[in-house]
Amino acid sequence: MTPDGNKNTDLGLLTDEVLELAEFSRARRFKTVVLPHLSAAYRLARWLVRDESDAQDLVQEACVSAFTSIAGFEGENGKAWLLTIVRHACYRWLKRRQRGPVTEEFDETMHSLEEDGSSVHQPNEDPVAWLLREESQQRVCQALERLPTEFKEVIVLRELEGYSYREIADIVAIPTGTVMSRLARGRALLWKYLADQSGES
Repeated sequence: MTPDGNKNTDLGLLTDEVLELAEFSRARRFKTVVLPHLSAAYRLARWLVRDESDAQDLVQEACVSAFTSIAGFEGENGKAWLLTIVRHACYRWLKRRQRGPVTEEFDETMHSLEEDGSSVHQPNEDPVAWLLREESQQRVCQALERLPTEFKEVIVLRELEGYSYREIADIVAIPTGTVMSRLARGRALLWKYLADQSGES
């Protein structure tokens, strides 16, 4: 075999080794950055799409996306990064299943309680934590399910996942002030839905 042939063979083997090392490095980083947060990813997907099987599929889709782009992840908060990917996957899924085109953007004022003067007692602590302790968990879940997606996601991220306003703003890609506004409106609606449930029982 010619010297050039040997050189090409050596380079081919070297390239294979480099690719194997790169794949191993990517897999190891994926295991460290992404895998510890699969439960949180599933919980968010489940609340957004309201179906366990679809939520699992969407988390799997998000994981594939995360794996392919893990080399470009330079942050320290792998959980927030994964949840951002999961959220985008869920919104694409929801958009595909809407009947007809989306013609209007979400309007928070449409879900305000100020119009009818409704007032519901609210304790001075995180409402979801309080509700899960004081109320039937099934009732709380039913009330959360009724919330518009934009309110539900910030409540889940804040009350169930413990994110700060800034972290939620980064995940949802909205200003911090909007996060606070949606939390306030979402909490108020949550109390109203629970009050409605009590009146119906």
